[in-house]
Amino acid sequence: MVSLLTPARAQVKLAENLRERRLAMGLTQTGLAARSGVALGTLRKFERTGAASIETLLKLLAVVGGLEEVIEATALMEREFSSIDQVIKADARPRRKIGWRS
Repeated sequence: MVSLLTPARAQVKLAENLRERRLAMGLTQTGLAARSGVALGTLRKFERTGAASIETLLKLLAVVGGLEEVIEATALMEREFSSIDQVIKADARPRRKIGWRS
């Protein structure tokens, strides 16, 4: 699957979204850090730069919500195509055989 979102932009967007969720919940950075078990400095750096380990991101998502959605989004989808050839092959129906039956 092709994405127009770069990894660097995705990091920034994740940080923005997590910050918005934190604020919507009425949590301070200190409060979220305490609830998630993430160091306050790590949380501040993440919200500022988007840089964090997977473990840190998952801990934060477990508190503000979204952890299940991340797990679901990374699951293999049944009908995901990465090329037009795959779409054509998936839609191809077996051709009828022409000839006499015996």
